[in-house]
Formats: sequence, C-alpha cells, structure tokens
Amino acid sequence: MYIAYSALQADSQQKAPTQTEPQNNELLLRYQAYQSTCQKYHHEITAIQQYLPGWTPAFK
Repeated sequence: MYIAYSALQADSQQKAPTQTEPQNNELLLRYQAYQSTCQKYHHEITAIQQYLPGWTPAFK
C-alpha cells in the first residue's frame, strides 16, 4: 500500500510545476504591459501626482 501511495504522491508532485507555469507567464505578461502603460502615460501620471503625492496606477 505504501508503494502505491508514494507513487501517486510523486506523480502529483511532478505535475504541479507545469500547472503554475502558464499562470507565471500570464503574470509576467501583465506586469510588462503595466510597465509599458506607465511609461506611455508618464506625463499624465506625473500631473496626477502633483495633486495626489505618491499616487500610482493600480496593478491588478
């Protein structure tokens, strides 16, 4: 019984990293899009920060 249990555990542990890989890739793409958008609207963000010091666009 222990051999069957350990084989199932090893199999599930091997599959876990591949399931999170697309999520990490999506998060990286979203962060890069956030950075490029902030660079594009740098002047507008600076104008808003004159009235709201420390304000930054939310990253969702």
